[in-house]
Amino acid sequence: MRAYVGVGANLGDREGTIRDAVRLLGDEVVAVSALRATEPWGYADQPPFLNGAILLETERTPRDLLDRLLAVERELGRTRDGPRYGPRTLDLDLLLYGDRVVDEPGLAVPHPRLHERAFALEPLLDLDPHLEIPGRGSVSALLAGLRSR
Repeated sequence: MRAYVGVGANLGDREGTIRDAVRLLGDEVVAVSALRATEPWGYADQPPFLNGAILLETERTPRDLLDRLLAVERELGRTRDGPRYGPRTLDLDLLLYGDRVVDEPGLAVPHPRLHERAFALEPLLDLDPHLEIPGRGSVSALLAGLRSR
């Protein structure tokens, strides 16, 4: 199954941490988007982020993949003791899992705010210019809508 993971970091060696996350995800990684410096979202008083996306080809279930992403975050020093949307060494978000819609406790796919976040949509466009978000439409149309606001 093709899965798309958003990646972000704004503490420490941002690029190095993202490279380490890609390495730890191993042979499931198919492609990595360009990385972009972006302004914080949801909590303004913090350093800028470096954001991108990773395309995986996986046989893991969505829940198993989420558990793997959380383990990689922990391995690379992520803690969850600060404010929501606050600074972090690494953030790995399961954005899309094929064309599946998943709504379980602690797991929502597509990511519930994906369609509102240019910093997540732009890297997806790098990976697949024709990508669709189930129930929302094409990434390119969603991004164009955000840019016209």
